[in-house]
Amino acid sequence: MLRRFTFVAFMGMALAGCGFWGGSDEVKPNELVDFTSEKQVVVRWSADVGNGPGDKFHQVVPSIIDGRVFAMSADGKVAAFDEETGSKLWSVELEQSLLAGVGAGSGKAVVVTEAGVVISLDATTGEELWRSQLTSEVASEPQLNNELVVVQLINGKIIALEGDSGEVRWSYDTTLPRLTLRGTSSPLVALDVTLAGLDNGKFVALDNTDGGVLWEQSISIPEGRSELERMTDVDGKPLLFENVIYIPSFQGQLVAINPFNAQTLWAKKMSSYRSLAAGFGNIYVSEANDHVQALDSRSAASVWKQSQLENRQINSPAVIGNTVAVGDREGFIHFMSQIDGHFVARFDAGSGLTGDMKSKDEVLYVLTDAGRLFALTLN
Repeated sequence: MLRRFTFVAFMGMALAGCGFWGGSDEVKPNELVDFTSEKQVVVRWSADVGNGPGDKFHQVVPSIIDGRVFAMSADGKVAAFDEETGSKLWSVELEQSLLAGVGAGSGKAVVVTEAGVVISLDATTGEELWRSQLTSEVASEPQLNNELVVVQLINGKIIALEGDSGEVRWSYDTTLPRLTLRGTSSPLVALDVTLAGLDNGKFVALDNTDGGVLWEQSISIPEGRSELERMTDVDGKPLLFENVIYIPSFQGQLVAINPFNAQTLWAKKMSSYRSLAAGFGNIYVSEANDHVQALDSRSAASVWKQSQLENRQINSPAVIGNTVAVGDREGFIHFMSQIDGHFVARFDAGSGLTGDMKSKDEVLYVLTDAGRLFALTLN
């Protein structure tokens, strides 16, 4: 399984002769299983977005807000589409390599270049509003509220920029372990607080006024002798569901926390570096071994597990209607029943699905590795 390790981990694996990049020891994805389709996948619309998100990170996702869908490509193209029809509203060529995805809200669409420059665009016209230089790369999409643009850097910092100017309001820094996954979580930004998972296995709540720490929790404790075994990154975006924060971690735990008093409600041993989804009272997890699991949101009891996608390098789950969907690196989207996890539909997007999908109003928005943006529904 090809994962997103830092340079240190990359060198260690290369010297160890792992078969991730080919050869007789290469891990093969599970074959697609046969099943009787219960639903039909309908392409509501599709559009091209440049040359695609590139192959450096997996967090490139579209954003949907105010009737518009925003997407970007690694070669510097940013575009906005009508949510209902897919017609292109505007498109700009920034002529710089972009990472992460598009953060949208409060009349802005925000992207970050490979050189760490935050660029804010007018969400209605695509006109550039401001630029701000950061000290490191950003691997997850910026997050916005009415006042701030918050970005999480791969060097462990979280930076809050003034939404109308790009000036730094506050900065939070933390010490990272020597070995981490290549990427970061994307913070949750509310009106008065920013909630973020860190590569050292911790989760923090920061005051949006000045970046002060309101509370901090350890999500997972490093275990094992080697640095590889002790990796406990919180790379999946935390999920707020029914006033509880759910936080996944790699080689650690899935933890449920009351955000108002920082009380841990439950913790379950589980490894995931993907974001979460919720529905039918369940929390849906794409585990690091490519199993999909549904957990009862109140008790952490396992409701069902779908293990037939093992080694297919699936992305984060997304809920659409009464199904939960995941995409894989071969370009297939798998729709499962929220009740028991059995397959009900499958769609071939024609290209790999490294980035996460977004759902809204029973429409699934998918950006493929080839730069094709789909809006899908189920009948």
